[in-house]
Amino acid sequence: MSVIRLLVLGAVRQHGRAHGYQVRNDLEYWGAHEWSNAKPGSIYHALKQMAKQGLLRAHETAPSTAGGPPRTEYEITERGTEEYFALLRESLTAYDQKPDVLSAGLGFMVDLPRAEVLALLEERVRAIRAWRAAVTEHYTPAEGPGRLGHIGEIMEFWVHSADTGADWTLRLVERIRGGAYTFAGEGEPFVGVLGEGEENPYATGERHAGDLG
Repeated sequence: MSVIRLLVLGAVRQHGRAHGYQVRNDLEYWGAHEWSNAKPGSIYHALKQMAKQGLLRAHETAPSTAGGPPRTEYEITERGTEEYFALLRESLTAYDQKPDVLSAGLGFMVDLPRAEVLALLEERVRAIRAWRAAVTEHYTPAEGPGRLGHIGEIMEFWVHSADTGADWTLRLVERIRGGAYTFAGEGEPFVGVLGEGEENPYATGERHAGDLG
Protein backbone atom coordinates (compact mmCIF):
# COMPACT_ATOMS: atom_id res chain seq x y z
CA MET A 1 0.00 0.00 0.00
CA SER A 2 1.26 3.52 -0.79
CA VAL A 3 1.52 5.37 2.51
CA ILE A 4 2.69 8.57 0.82
CA ARG A 5 -0.48 8.69 -1.30
CA LEU A 6 -2.67 8.31 1.79
CA LEU A 7 -0.75 10.96 3.71
CA VAL A 8 -0.70 13.50 0.89
CA LEU A 9 -4.36 13.01 -0.06
CA GLY A 10 -5.39 13.27 3.59
CA ALA A 11 -3.33 16.41 4.19
CA VAL A 12 -4.72 18.18 1.10
CA ARG A 13 -8.26 17.15 2.04
CA GLN A 14 -7.93 18.66 5.52
CA HIS A 15 -6.99 22.05 4.07
CA GLY A 16 -9.48 22.06 1.19
CA ARG A 17 -6.76 23.58 -0.96
CA ALA A 18 -3.07 23.48 -0.13
CA HIS A 19 0.24 24.13 -1.82
CA GLY A 20 3.06 21.62 -1.62
CA TYR A 21 4.98 23.32 1.15
CA GLN A 22 1.88 23.36 3.36
CA VAL A 23 1.49 19.61 2.85
CA ARG A 24 5.15 19.03 3.65
CA ASN A 25 4.89 21.24 6.74
CA ASP A 26 1.86 19.35 8.04
CA LEU A 27 3.49 15.95 7.54
CA GLU A 28 6.61 17.10 9.36
CA TYR A 29 4.38 18.48 12.14
CA TRP A 30 2.93 14.95 12.51
CA GLY A 31 6.43 13.43 12.49
CA ALA A 32 5.65 11.49 9.32
CA HIS A 33 9.19 12.08 8.01
CA GLU A 34 10.42 9.99 10.95
CA TRP A 35 8.08 6.98 10.62
CA SER A 36 7.35 6.91 6.87
CA ASN A 37 8.87 7.76 3.50
CA ALA A 38 7.24 11.20 3.54
CA LYS A 39 10.38 13.11 2.59
CA PRO A 40 10.16 16.41 0.63
CA GLY A 41 11.00 14.83 -2.73
CA SER A 42 8.42 12.07 -2.24
CA ILE A 43 5.72 14.56 -1.21
CA TYR A 44 6.21 16.90 -4.18
CA HIS A 45 6.47 13.97 -6.60
CA ALA A 46 3.24 12.47 -5.21
CA LEU A 47 1.38 15.77 -5.60
CA LYS A 48 2.38 16.10 -9.26
CA GLN A 49 1.69 12.44 -10.06
CA MET A 50 -1.73 12.42 -8.44
CA ALA A 51 -2.64 15.63 -10.26
CA LYS A 52 -1.77 13.87 -13.54
CA GLN A 53 -3.90 10.89 -12.47
CA GLY A 54 -6.93 13.06 -11.72
CA LEU A 55 -6.83 12.48 -7.95
CA LEU A 56 -5.87 16.09 -7.28
CA ARG A 57 -6.74 19.28 -9.15
CA ALA A 58 -3.90 21.77 -9.57
CA HIS A 59 -4.60 25.52 -9.36
CA GLU A 60 -1.98 28.03 -10.43
CA THR A 61 -1.90 30.98 -8.04
CA ALA A 62 -0.77 34.53 -8.70
CA PRO A 63 2.61 35.72 -7.40
CA SER A 64 2.48 37.14 -3.89
CA THR A 65 2.36 40.92 -3.38
CA ALA A 66 5.75 40.61 -1.67
CA GLY A 67 7.23 39.48 -4.96
CA GLY A 68 7.43 35.76 -4.27
CA PRO A 69 6.97 33.19 -7.04
CA PRO A 70 3.53 31.79 -7.88
CA ARG A 71 2.68 28.48 -6.24
CA THR A 72 0.52 25.58 -7.30
CA GLU A 73 -2.34 24.80 -4.93
CA TYR A 74 -3.90 21.36 -4.93
CA GLU A 75 -7.48 20.32 -4.25
CA ILE A 76 -8.71 16.75 -3.90
CA THR A 77 -11.12 15.55 -6.61
CA GLU A 78 -14.00 13.11 -6.35
CA ARG A 79 -11.74 10.33 -7.63
CA GLY A 80 -9.10 11.39 -5.15
CA THR A 81 -11.61 11.24 -2.31
CA GLU A 82 -12.59 7.70 -3.31
CA GLU A 83 -8.91 6.70 -3.42
CA TYR A 84 -8.28 8.34 -0.06
CA PHE A 85 -11.04 6.46 1.73
CA ALA A 86 -10.08 3.16 0.08
CA LEU A 87 -6.49 3.57 1.29
CA LEU A 88 -7.67 4.65 4.74
CA ARG A 89 -9.90 1.60 5.17
CA GLU A 90 -7.14 -0.69 3.96
CA SER A 91 -4.64 0.83 6.39
CA LEU A 92 -6.85 0.06 9.40
CA THR A 93 -7.38 -3.60 8.51
CA ALA A 94 -4.00 -4.56 7.01
CA TYR A 95 -1.98 -6.44 9.64
CA ASP A 96 0.91 -7.58 7.42
CA GLN A 97 2.26 -4.16 6.42
CA LYS A 98 4.99 -1.94 7.80
CA PRO A 99 4.08 0.13 10.88
CA ASP A 100 3.83 3.31 8.80
CA VAL A 101 0.64 1.98 7.18
CA LEU A 102 -1.21 1.72 10.48
CA SER A 103 0.32 4.99 11.73
CA ALA A 104 -1.05 6.85 8.70
CA GLY A 105 -4.46 5.22 9.13
CA LEU A 106 -4.63 6.21 12.79
CA GLY A 107 -3.87 9.79 11.83
CA PHE A 108 -6.96 9.96 9.61
CA MET A 109 -9.34 7.42 11.19
CA VAL A 110 -11.64 10.15 12.52
CA ASP A 111 -12.61 10.96 8.92
CA LEU A 112 -14.73 7.79 9.06
CA PRO A 113 -17.83 7.13 11.19
CA ARG A 114 -17.14 5.64 14.63
CA ALA A 115 -19.09 2.42 13.89
CA GLU A 116 -17.13 1.81 10.71
CA VAL A 117 -13.76 2.31 12.42
CA LEU A 118 -14.78 -0.16 15.11
CA ALA A 119 -15.75 -2.71 12.45
CA LEU A 120 -12.46 -2.20 10.57
CA LEU A 121 -10.37 -2.61 13.73
CA GLU A 122 -12.29 -5.73 14.73
CA GLU A 123 -11.57 -7.11 11.25
CA ARG A 124 -7.90 -6.34 11.87
CA VAL A 125 -7.98 -8.42 15.07
CA ARG A 126 -9.62 -11.35 13.25
CA ALA A 127 -6.93 -11.22 10.56
CA ILE A 128 -4.14 -11.13 13.15
CA ARG A 129 -5.59 -14.11 14.99
CA ALA A 130 -5.96 -16.09 11.76
CA TRP A 131 -2.34 -15.36 10.89
CA ARG A 132 -1.21 -16.44 14.38
CA ALA A 133 -3.17 -19.68 14.04
CA ALA A 134 -1.39 -20.39 10.75
CA VAL A 135 2.01 -19.88 12.42
CA THR A 136 1.18 -22.11 15.38
CA GLU A 137 0.22 -24.98 13.10
CA HIS A 138 3.98 -25.48 12.77
CA TYR A 139 5.25 -23.92 15.98
CA THR A 140 4.09 -24.42 19.57
CA PRO A 141 4.89 -21.31 21.64
CA ALA A 142 4.70 -23.21 24.95
CA GLU A 143 7.62 -25.39 23.87
CA GLY A 144 9.81 -22.36 23.29
CA PRO A 145 11.91 -21.48 20.28
CA GLY A 146 14.89 -23.72 21.14
CA ARG A 147 13.35 -26.84 19.63
CA LEU A 148 13.86 -25.33 16.18
CA GLY A 149 17.31 -23.93 16.94
CA HIS A 150 17.87 -20.21 16.57
CA ILE A 151 15.43 -20.22 13.60
CA GLY A 152 12.69 -20.75 16.18
CA GLU A 153 13.24 -17.16 17.29
CA ILE A 154 11.61 -16.04 14.03
CA MET A 155 8.37 -17.84 14.88
CA GLU A 156 8.62 -16.62 18.48
CA PHE A 157 8.85 -13.05 17.16
CA TRP A 158 5.85 -13.58 14.85
CA VAL A 159 3.67 -14.97 17.63
CA HIS A 160 4.69 -12.24 20.06
CA SER A 161 4.00 -9.57 17.42
CA ALA A 162 0.56 -11.06 16.73
CA ASP A 163 -0.32 -11.15 20.43
CA THR A 164 0.79 -7.58 21.12
CA GLY A 165 -0.83 -6.31 17.90
CA ALA A 166 -4.18 -7.88 18.76
CA ASP A 167 -4.00 -6.69 22.38
CA TRP A 168 -3.20 -3.10 21.39
CA THR A 169 -5.98 -3.06 18.78
CA LEU A 170 -8.54 -4.37 21.25
CA ARG A 171 -7.59 -1.67 23.76
CA LEU A 172 -8.03 0.95 21.03
CA VAL A 173 -11.45 -0.54 20.23
CA GLU A 174 -12.38 -0.19 23.91
CA ARG A 175 -11.37 3.46 23.97
CA ILE A 176 -13.27 4.28 20.80
CA ARG A 177 -16.35 2.34 21.94
CA GLY A 178 -16.15 4.27 25.22
CA GLY A 179 -16.51 7.59 23.40
CA ALA A 180 -12.92 8.67 22.74
CA TYR A 181 -12.29 11.19 19.94
CA THR A 182 -14.66 12.93 17.53
CA PHE A 183 -15.48 10.92 14.41
CA ALA A 184 -17.20 11.85 11.17
CA GLY A 185 -20.73 13.14 11.72
CA GLU A 186 -20.23 13.76 15.45
CA GLY A 187 -19.29 17.43 15.51
CA GLU A 188 -16.24 19.63 15.09
CA PRO A 189 -13.20 17.45 14.38
CA PHE A 190 -9.84 17.79 16.10
CA VAL A 191 -7.68 20.28 14.17
CA GLY A 192 -4.39 18.58 13.40
CA VAL A 193 -2.97 20.99 10.83
CA LEU A 194 -0.99 24.18 11.20
CA GLY A 195 -2.72 27.49 10.66
CA GLU A 196 -1.47 29.99 8.07
CA GLY A 197 1.81 31.44 9.33
CA GLU A 198 1.88 29.19 12.42
CA GLU A 199 5.40 28.07 13.26
CA ASN A 200 6.12 24.34 13.05
CA PRO A 201 8.24 23.29 16.06
CA TYR A 202 9.03 19.95 14.40
CA ALA A 203 10.12 21.24 10.97
CA THR A 204 13.38 19.74 9.74
CA GLY A 205 14.51 22.99 8.17
CA GLU A 206 15.88 21.04 5.21
CA ARG A 207 15.57 23.05 2.00
CA HIS A 208 14.18 21.49 -1.15
CA ALA A 209 13.62 22.89 -4.64
CA GLY A 210 9.94 21.89 -4.44
CA ASP A 211 9.36 24.23 -1.50
CA LEU A 212 8.88 27.11 -3.94
CA GLY A 213 6.59 25.24 -6.33
